[in-house]
Amino acid sequence: MIPAALQEIIDFFEPLPEAERRENLIHYAESAVAQARRPGLIYDLEEVRKDQECSDMVGVFVYLDGEGCVHFAIELGPKIQTLTKAMATILCRGLNGCLPDEILAVKPDFIPRIVGADLVRLRSQTIYYILGRMQSIVQTLVNCEL
Repeated sequence: MIPAALQEIIDFFEPLPEAERRENLIHYAESAVAQARRPGLIYDLEEVRKDQECSDMVGVFVYLDGEGCVHFAIELGPKIQTLTKAMATILCRGLNGCLPDEILAVKPDFIPRIVGADLVRLRSQTIYYILGRMQSIVQTLVNCEL
């Protein structure tokens, strides 16, 4: 099950030829800074770390609104690759405002539909990293709420 906002992004990318797909991924990567924490906003959980799968620090910040919907912010170190930045932006836009169960139910099989099979093969270790981090922090948040 894919949330509607994420499905809209998939539908945009899927029919694109590889060259246009890569151009749009670069555009998403360039707008990753817009996904950073907002000053004055208190996040329910903050997780900043550098994992073996990634080239630099990644910060994932999450809060639940009054209706129980999840909102993310992502901060990426300067060595983070373009594709990882693009996926962070896409996932923030596609998953913000979803319920925790909706986010946890997302399977990573949609990723090749966005980035294309060639980039999945080239970047197989890092391509799924951001989704895993986001789902992990949501699972922690759910466990804390119980």
